[in-house]
Amino acid sequence: MTEEILVITENVKDGICRLVAKGRIDSHSADILLYKLENILNDGQTAVILDMAQVEYLSSMGIRVILKTYKQLKEAGGTFFIERPSEIVKNVLGMAALKDMLVA
Repeated sequence: MTEEILVITENVKDGICRLVAKGRIDSHSADILLYKLENILNDGQTAVILDMAQVEYLSSMGIRVILKTYKQLKEAGGTFFIERPSEIVKNVLGMAALKDMLVA
C-alpha cells in the first residue's frame, strides 16, 4: 500500500501563486516540492506564497528547496514567503534562523 507523503495544491489569482502543502516534507518528498516550485518559476510566476499550516514535518532537505526558491525569486525581483506555518514548521525555521526571513 502506497501512501502519499506530500500533497500540494496550487491556485493562481491576481498574479500570485498560492501553494498549499499537506503532509511531510522530508528527504523523499522534498523532490515533489522542488518539482512543483521549479514548474511555477518556469511558468514565469514571480509571486509565490507557500501555505504550510498542514505540514507535519520539515527536514533540512525541505529547507534547502524553500531557500533555493526564495533566492531565485529574490534575484528575479519576485517574492516568496511562507504563510500560516504549523508549529513544527515554525520551530524548525526558528532553529535554522530563517523564520523572520521566510514567514509573513
